[in-house]
Amino acid sequence: MSNYDKPSQQEEDYFAREEVEKKRKLALQQQQETAQQERERLKQLHFMKCPKCGMDLHAITKGKVVVDTCFNCHGVFLDAGELERMLHGEANETAGSVMRAILNIVKHK
Repeated sequence: MSNYDKPSQQEEDYFAREEVEKKRKLALQQQQETAQQERERLKQLHFMKCPKCGMDLHAITKGKVVVDTCFNCHGVFLDAGELERMLHGEANETAGSVMRAILNIVKHK
């Protein structure tokens, strides 16, 4: 009858491992949620802000290319692939007009 009063050592070990695994998964989930929240916070803090002076960037669309411009320090910023589109020109007329627009922005310092 004493065998039924207390779980065996193997059962205790099993449930202890299960409890540790649950806590590990919970900690990992909390870490991922915290990291996601931090990424969102940083995105909100820096999204469309000039990396040079911190003022707001404004999107100027010319053809198929969107150029982010800071009217405070006159910085011009391109996203990935936009420079190649301008240089090789998806349409040569558009590329030329975008380059002229960029030069006009830079000249007006």
